[in-house]
Amino acid sequence: QVQLVESGGGSVEAGGSLKLSCVASEYTYCMGWFRQAPGKGPEGVTIINTRGYADYKDSVNGRFTASRDIAQNTVYLQMNNLQPEDTAMYYCGADPGLCPPFDLHRDWTYKGQGTQVTVSS
Repeated sequence: QVQLVESGGGSVEAGGSLKLSCVASEYTYCMGWFRQAPGKGPEGVTIINTRGYADYKDSVNGRFTASRDIAQNTVYLQMNNLQPEDTAMYYCGADPGLCPPFDLHRDWTYKGQGTQVTVSS
């Protein structure tokens, strides 16, 4: 069982930035982030493979950047120009297998407990 621990959430004003981190208890090939806003279902944000190739939800492409530190079993999500619609609980996900194409509704094998991101206008 892979354990995932997220950190880095917080409250910012629109246009601000945050960097989320997720530390995994062991290496997994495919990692990513998804989010869930109040009253809505979960939606994928990004998926990134062990080589650092990432794919993104359209509305965050160009504002969010995923990266990995393989030696530290850590995945990051740099979020710039945050908007109120980005407000959500952000979760880290991991899978041992190859990364499939980005899917808004992907269900990850392993999931973290989440970190809250709140953006005020």
